[in-house]
Amino acid sequence: MRDARHRSTRTPPRPAIERSGQVAPREERGSRQRTVELFAGIGGFRLAADRLGIETVWANDLGAHAAKVYADRFGTDSFVAGDIAKLIESIPEHDLLTGGFPCQPFSAAGKKRGIADPRGTHFALVARVLAERRPAAFLLENVRRLLTMDRGRHFATILSTLVDAGYRVEWRLLNAADFGLAQNRYRLVIAGLRDDRVDAAAFDRSAGLAANDLEARPSLETEARAIGAANDVVGTKGLERYREWGRADRRGFVTTSPREFGDRVARVTLAEILQPPRQVPRAYDFTESTRRRLGASERVGRLVDGVEILANQAGGARMGYTVFGTRGLAPTLTATASRHYERYRVGRRYRRLTPIEYARLQGFPDDHCDAVPSGWRYRLFGNAVPPPLVEWPMRRLVERLAERVASQRSGEST
Repeated sequence: MRDARHRSTRTPPRPAIERSGQVAPREERGSRQRTVELFAGIGGFRLAADRLGIETVWANDLGAHAAKVYADRFGTDSFVAGDIAKLIESIPEHDLLTGGFPCQPFSAAGKKRGIADPRGTHFALVARVLAERRPAAFLLENVRRLLTMDRGRHFATILSTLVDAGYRVEWRLLNAADFGLAQNRYRLVIAGLRDDRVDAAAFDRSAGLAANDLEARPSLETEARAIGAANDVVGTKGLERYREWGRADRRGFVTTSPREFGDRVARVTLAEILQPPRQVPRAYDFTESTRRRLGASERVGRLVDGVEILANQAGGARMGYTVFGTRGLAPTLTATASRHYERYRVGRRYRRLTPIEYARLQGFPDDHCDAVPSGWRYRLFGNAVPPPLVEWPMRRLVERLAERVASQRSGEST
């Protein structure tokens, strides 16, 4: 029988008001909070929203295979396939905008204006929706290196754009491993509240995404630095400018490095989520070829960033041909086909991971991508946002919105 944590979740979740400890539905319109999911992929943000009782009223993705999975899992009522640039006018009113905007423009080399200028990237579409639809809040996700690329210039441009759109912005670097997933996967989450929904003083006082993980939270009122132009960068590395946590609004920005993540759950190892050997066909085996190639490799035999590395052709942590163990975390999954053939020692076998194991490493039900061929399941899971990782900041955002509504009702009754 399948482990309960990996079972399918096809049935619609109960509204949040029916579940203790969850965010109550919005009362000012007599309905739940409503969200729009851009660059939806296979619905990572959607699953997080469902778990919090937030209604997804519109979602979009251009990829045919992602669209097929999304429709299979969630139906077609709220999903619109196609080019988002041509569909913005059809986006309905909503409270929360979410999206893991494609990161390719931020990983390309060169000095072309299209990389540094948000008007030349998918981020421009996010900015346009915020400007035209004015949701109360947003939650975005991207790769860790966005903080440091081009010495912080990309991130400076993104911050400036979001602040100029009328939002108070907060970011934090999170690791999927801290949310019960057996994967070393750092992701940057960027959250925002419309500045008429939270005043400057309340923004400074709030714990936000810092939670209780800062010894002293910097104040925008007294310590803000100017976001500045794209070429106004302090230090030789972007991380010296934009650290793992920070805030920004029209006063400028503050940033620092939190202590370890206080809300993290117990670490899960790769060995704990693997399918039983009898469920893994021999087609996944690379035992004999791996043993031959191990003769040309150097033993590593240690954990690197929580990932067990047994051997490597170059003897380094991640260089060359690598064989992984299962006592630690899996390395970051990607959509790159060659990465789907990485070898792991599982008992006496050397094999690749299965699509089901990819699903579990990303926090999806085992059968989430059953609507598409096996090769596409690897790609779609590798490119997805882990639902448990984005559920944590989403919950904190929606709680802030609920607090605002409660405060308004209290003021009206006095």
